[in-house]
Amino acid sequence: MSLRYLTLPVTAFQQNCSIVWCDETLDAAVIDPGGDLPRVQDAVRQHGLTLKAIWLTHAHIDHAGGTGQLARELGLPIIGPHPGDQFWIDGLAQQSQMFGFPPAEPFTPTRWLADGDTVQIGRQTLAVRHCPGHTPGHVVFHSAAIQRAFVGDVLFAGGVGRSDFPGGDHATLINSITQRLWPMGDDTVFIPGHGPESTFGHERRSNPYVQGT
Repeated sequence: MSLRYLTLPVTAFQQNCSIVWCDETLDAAVIDPGGDLPRVQDAVRQHGLTLKAIWLTHAHIDHAGGTGQLARELGLPIIGPHPGDQFWIDGLAQQSQMFGFPPAEPFTPTRWLADGDTVQIGRQTLAVRHCPGHTPGHVVFHSAAIQRAFVGDVLFAGGVGRSDFPGGDHATLINSITQRLWPMGDDTVFIPGHGPESTFGHERRSNPYVQGT
């Protein structure tokens, strides 16, 4: 049995929304449903999955914009992010207007996450790491079993997350990458919030923002 995933770029921001599932139970979670919910739900149906939860890395509109609606329509628990992102959740309606997104429904996470927590889907368990810097409450989901990490906007192929938004801090972001991500191992493949996958080892060697760290 294993954890499987499918990544769908959603919204005008091409945000990587990932559907993750246990291939034994076919129970699934959706990570960062920023929008385009019909596409996400079609993919869930096509793979014969049962959606059980929403997991959030952070509460920027392109990652969390569809969360309230999806949770309400399907009765799903909202897991994450860390409480540091409460002010971003409170500001989702304003974010919607600012960036031209459909109005985001308000929501309250069913369960906040902290560093060292775990989340489970079917018989698969992922570790949670708190990785602030892009936002104060940003978390990352790590499956050691399949050497995959869903890192939101902490790290990209060739780049790192922005730190100029409220609550962002560049030094904190770099510390999150080096102290929380690198120990997961050079061979770990990460799924960023935007753009293609890469490995931590490749980014350590070639990413100009974190090269040699």
